[in-house]
Amino acid sequence: MSMYSEECIETFLEKQGQLFDQPVADNYDEAEAFLEDCLAVEVESIAEVREYLEESGMDVDGMSEEELTEASEVFLLPSGKYLIVEG
Repeated sequence: MSMYSEECIETFLEKQGQLFDQPVADNYDEAEAFLEDCLAVEVESIAEVREYLEESGMDVDGMSEEELTEASEVFLLPSGKYLIVEG
């Protein structure tokens, strides 16, 4: 069973261009494997996005919620959750 929801994988496959200049996955299985390889994380809220990025060493002090959602490594999922992919 996959670590990631279908929603995560499909969203990353569709929007990977926001993080990478060249596609890193051409299909669903490649996208799933890539997310697993880079240890992408699905979180419930923008507060959890902030917490994760802080713990990862990113300076997010002073960043608004909008700025966080616009970060290239943050993917807003249709359900309102977030996928964080560190390239």
